[in-house]
Amino acid sequence: MKLYNSNLSPNPRRVRIFLAEKGVSIPRVEVDLGKLEQKRPEFSALNPFQTVPVLELDDGTLISESIAICRYIEELCPEPNLFGATALERAMVEMWQRRLEQRLFLPIAQAFRHSHPRMAEMENPQFPDWGAANRPVALRAMAIVDEALRDRPFIAGDRFTVADITGLVALDFVKPARIAIPPELVRLNRWRETLAARPSAAA
Repeated sequence: MKLYNSNLSPNPRRVRIFLAEKGVSIPRVEVDLGKLEQKRPEFSALNPFQTVPVLELDDGTLISESIAICRYIEELCPEPNLFGATALERAMVEMWQRRLEQRLFLPIAQAFRHSHPRMAEMENPQFPDWGAANRPVALRAMAIVDEALRDRPFIAGDRFTVADITGLVALDFVKPARIAIPPELVRLNRWRETLAARPSAAA
């Protein structure tokens, strides 16, 4: 197998953290997003949506989208379990994974993609008003997550899961998106610091 990766993009980081938590190593092929290598024909043949990461299996099968790749790895290497061990736990992990991806990560990404000058070539056309409109959406999601963390150490329960990976990567992406995490969201900030202290966060 090989993983098409970019250290400039948050989505491949989700996969790298997941692999680190599993103790799994997969050779990487670096895709230079700054040089728009993801838009070249050879990469478009791997993923017509021109995004990383992409996992290429030994038989040539291609899996793109971060969570799809993580689910595949979970099936191959079920321990430590990161998607839930019981029906209820799997449902809670899925719920929070989707909430964080759609209501926190995506608005932060949209704010970045439509406002940062360096994204003008990748996000063409940019809509600065759309970028600005996503900032309060992200801040509202942060407040909801802060409240959810009132009675538990991790977002989906008592242990670390793939939903926490999405949360960490989203919150670490606020700086280039020019969004400040409110300091009064004490539980959210504590959660982020706890996740950032895990060795896998450096993957």
